[in-house]
Amino acid sequence: MTRHDRDDRDERDGGDVRRRRFLAAAGAVGTAGIAGCMGFGNDGEDAGDGGDGEDAGDGDDGADGGSAVGQIGSGREGRGLPGGTPMAEMPALEGELTVYSGRGEFLVGELVGYIDDRYDDLDLTVRYGGSTDLVNQIANEGQGSPADVFYSVNSGALGALADAGRTQALPSDVTDKVRSEFHTEQWVGTSGRARTVPYNTDEFAESDMPDDIMVYPEEFSGDLGWAPSYGSCQAFVTAMRLLEGEERTREWLETMVERGARTYPDEFVTCQAIADGEIDAGFTNHYYIQRVLDGNPNAPIATSFTEGDAGAMFNVAGAAVVDTASDADLASNFVRHLLSAEAQDYFARSTFEYPLIPEVEPIGDLPPIDELDVPDIDLTQLSNLEPTIDLMREAGVQI
Repeated sequence: MTRHDRDDRDERDGGDVRRRRFLAAAGAVGTAGIAGCMGFGNDGEDAGDGGDGEDAGDGDDGADGGSAVGQIGSGREGRGLPGGTPMAEMPALEGELTVYSGRGEFLVGELVGYIDDRYDDLDLTVRYGGSTDLVNQIANEGQGSPADVFYSVNSGALGALADAGRTQALPSDVTDKVRSEFHTEQWVGTSGRARTVPYNTDEFAESDMPDDIMVYPEEFSGDLGWAPSYGSCQAFVTAMRLLEGEERTREWLETMVERGARTYPDEFVTCQAIADGEIDAGFTNHYYIQRVLDGNPNAPIATSFTEGDAGAMFNVAGAAVVDTASDADLASNFVRHLLSAEAQDYFARSTFEYPLIPEVEPIGDLPPIDELDVPDIDLTQLSNLEPTIDLMREAGVQI
């Protein structure tokens, strides 16, 4: 039976990737990154989500979590059984295991419970909390930490923990399940999220949507909306600041304010406003669009992508084995289960994220990861939100 040790701060949420440093660069945070994680943004899954991708609002957004369709591992209507390696072909999980999960129970609790229920000899304890808080907790607990596995909403927190020497190498047959951009020797991505521009299909066609995020405030003729207080949005602006420079980002923000872009509390509400015809387009993570469509398949909302800029960021949730793990093999095999056919299909159809093993396709009318034109950016830098928040306020953004 899984024991859920809740934290008051449980998350409310959550191009071609070729030739990119991409996520592998996340290991370069530096020991100071542990303390620096505190700048992540307290969004349900760290504001570093989009940065943190489940930011407090993001990926692990409590209000709108996607509903599972069918039993885990059963596929869904119009979708065959999941590809990849099933749990039945993976090593059995036996012994005591403690997982510190920076992903919210409302999003991943069903999957964790499914894994736990498979193994009578597994004694699983799960502590849910913000990814940043859990990284700092492991640091403060030192060599007495009970954590065996750290499950994070974003690569920045994983990189911070690894660079502080608080992780141990995963077996190559675990990390090699995903492409090199999504793992290091110390951690592996388990699901991904892309930044997008959702738009109302009753008012605009895909050909009307610019492929350059920087031109939207001035050139897009429709009404825009966003969620500037949301962690994933702040990480998006942070990426813009890093890629475009502070002055161009300031101009972009000031133009958003001047044109009266509508402000929403989170990105799911932003997408719902687009579907309701309240606004014409916005800036969100991709899965919020899928969640709106899951509730109403005929909703007039679709996904557009920009190219190689802050509007096209891609980040991952992932897991690592903590250096104090009492049974490293058991911990590694739990991480392996997060890359199983059943788990990857669960991420696709229940949380509407991008699966990371090639055998499982994303849900919805989404391009494969290989076709996304993501920017060349060190995602660990997205954890430093303070300069971004200062810049947003100076530009007149209400956050």
